[in-house]
Amino acid sequence: MYFVYILYSEKGACYYVGMSKNVSQRLKTHNKGQVRSTKPYVPWRVIHTETYATQATAREREKYLKSAAGRRWRKKHLGM
Repeated sequence: MYFVYILYSEKGACYYVGMSKNVSQRLKTHNKGQVRSTKPYVPWRVIHTETYATQATAREREKYLKSAAGRRWRKKHLGM
């Protein structure tokens, strides 16, 4: 199983979309400052997850959520 997740940082008032096999472990790496792109905005919290059977489908969804259309979808369905 693969997961696509969306994190939120109150410090930066920003979102981060990612993919992982283990969301809780991945969140720990984000919050330890081990991910360069998210380090300045620690702490993060998970606000949305989706489950996929294959890495390819999860990666496709992650790319979509990072696109302009995906940002519109997030705003409409998740209120972001």
